[in-house]
Amino acid sequence: MEERWTVLKAVQWTAAYLGRKSVDQPRASAEVLLAHVLGMERIQLYLNFDRPLSPHELAAYRELIRRRTAREPTQYITGKQEFWSLEFAVTPDVLIPRPETELLVEKALELVRGSSKRVLDLGTGSGAIAVALAHECQDIRVFATDNSGTALLVARRNASRHHVSARITLVATDLFRGFSSSGPLFDVIISNPPYIGEQEFPQLAPEITQYEPKIALLGGPHGLAIIRRIIKEAPVYLKAGGSLLVEIGAGQAEMLHSELTEDPLFDHLEIVRDYSGILRLLHLRRAPDLWLLAP
Repeated sequence: MEERWTVLKAVQWTAAYLGRKSVDQPRASAEVLLAHVLGMERIQLYLNFDRPLSPHELAAYRELIRRRTAREPTQYITGKQEFWSLEFAVTPDVLIPRPETELLVEKALELVRGSSKRVLDLGTGSGAIAVALAHECQDIRVFATDNSGTALLVARRNASRHHVSARITLVATDLFRGFSSSGPLFDVIISNPPYIGEQEFPQLAPEITQYEPKIALLGGPHGLAIIRRIIKEAPVYLKAGGSLLVEIGAGQAEMLHSELTEDPLFDHLEIVRDYSGILRLLHLRRAPDLWLLAP
């Protein structure tokens, strides 16, 4: 007699198997993958523990388990990730949105909510930041750049999914190169740039080093190359009093603080901790134009 596999039995067996294979959060992975196969929300599994799985469902589940055992992220397997309580499409062409990046959205909303402002999102990837901001604020206009055409296709899908395409302009360019310094300036420039150092990268989990796009992760020897470039070029494109918000990596705050303390182009420097206590968000405000202060 063929063995009977129920939802509960499949989840329990898979969680134990993934645990033996040193996969992080094995129970969560087992549940997410089975829910994906069955076309239901993860919470619905608990209402269907006694439901038997068909041979076709078992075969599909086994294939996803094989991929997860090879350390492929569940987000790439299922093609989706939640960010800012919104579901985003993700592919190996884009970085998987992280919870800590929601701090960027929170800070940006403090600066733009309730007003008509122009926002520039540098290196938009999946479009998570741009879409979240446009979804929250109906009055802002967001420009989102990426030098990867395939990443912009993903961002376009996500903007359409959440009905904000009309207020997001996607630009295929490397950071600021697609914009004129004489054109309209931005109230807020925001970025989650590559900030992983070359020595740090090999120590990261295989889910990151083997699957996520390196161009979205690596920021030079100490992870600061792209960040420094953004800081150097941003004042040209910011309105006087406009803000630059940049996500940074652990340990980078001290180096950046010493470099920026005496920078005359910015009159405000703030580094905000994330919910894990890591100094994660760099906030700089462009100083007023000096000629406006002259008698």
